[in-house]
Amino acid sequence: MTALIIFALLLILMVTGMPVSIALGLTVLTYLFTMTSVPIESVALKLFTGIEKFEIMAIPFFILAGNFLTHGGVARRMIDFASSVVGHYHGGLGLSAVFACALFAAVSGSSPATVVAIGSILLPSMVKQGFPMRFGVGTIATAGGLGILIPPSIVMVMYAVSTSSSVGALFIAGIVPGIALAFMLGVTTWWIARRNHYPRQPRADWATRWRAFRKSVWGLLLIVIVMGGIYSGAFTPTEAAAVSAVYAFVIAVFVYKDMPLSRVPKVLLDSANMSAMLLYIITNAVLFAYLLTYEDIPQQIAQWMVDTGFGQIGYLAAVNVLLLVAGNIMEPTSVILITAPVLFPVAMALGIDPIHFGVMITVNMEVGMITPPVGLNLYVASGIARMGLTETSIACFPWLLTMLVFLMMITYWPALSLWLPRTLGML
Repeated sequence: MTALIIFALLLILMVTGMPVSIALGLTVLTYLFTMTSVPIESVALKLFTGIEKFEIMAIPFFILAGNFLTHGGVARRMIDFASSVVGHYHGGLGLSAVFACALFAAVSGSSPATVVAIGSILLPSMVKQGFPMRFGVGTIATAGGLGILIPPSIVMVMYAVSTSSSVGALFIAGIVPGIALAFMLGVTTWWIARRNHYPRQPRADWATRWRAFRKSVWGLLLIVIVMGGIYSGAFTPTEAAAVSAVYAFVIAVFVYKDMPLSRVPKVLLDSANMSAMLLYIITNAVLFAYLLTYEDIPQQIAQWMVDTGFGQIGYLAAVNVLLLVAGNIMEPTSVILITAPVLFPVAMALGIDPIHFGVMITVNMEVGMITPPVGLNLYVASGIARMGLTETSIACFPWLLTMLVFLMMITYWPALSLWLPRTLGML
């Protein structure tokens, strides 16, 4: 009954159109002040202590690094390299978009940033070459979702903060699934292009490929620095985020020289605004998790599921359905911060690996990025292409089916996400 009251109150506030962060905070305050005797001091204390975790510092740094890379010409060089490698296959620019999104995802940590960086450059080129706008939009909006699966990933940091999991292990666990999903999206793109006889580019010679690689190597090195530094123990994921922000600034301003120093203050301000928004959501979500824990709700749900013999297979299927529905009406940060404190204890009670569970939730969030009405990638792609949201959603459908198939793979084949961190001794 307590759980029903809390979630009903949250739902009512969200239905009114109130921002998720404020709805979370008001739900907690309303319940605590009317139905419990918890002192106001504990609420204020929890608001401050909830964001004291060292891992949370990674979020503003990854956002800053992504903004420097988006505005600093890194995306254009990655696109040129991708086109030189796969452009001669059927639907060459479409495959280049998938490949470039995978590369940019490995340095940005954000799906919308990936869609903006790659889509704003490639979409006009695809239309000019004779590709239908729907094909280009579908390819880039879905491949942009790789931004939160291929590490570094802001969504993975959110999950780690919510569940006290290892950020480093989650990052390493996302590498193989990220490559696998990029390959599957590429196959879907190739198949559609071949069936419809979409144009191909001339095959690039090895000298052209080498020149494209040399021009993009400074951006690609960021992947080596972040992942190599985390795995080697040179720095923590949070320190890796700070290093990536400084490195991205240096290559954007002093190496590629695509960003004048006069634009740096605007990038800093935009990053600060986005970070403040996310940290405000985190603060209220921590307060919400405190309320759930105070009322012992996650533990009661976990005990009930164990007692009723609810197995791993059924539970994972139920979680997927819940997250897919939630992804339709909320953005990934809110979904994870609200559901993880409830779902995680049950998963642990059923013997599900926390890293596998985190990767599965991340893939669910990817699907949510391209499903209406709140799919962020849909809004970004429709804005770039100047298409309606409904038409953009229809354009994404073939790739959406591919992502749902992949979701089933990642859910019931734990080795796909756990093999690499186990091999590297991180689990």
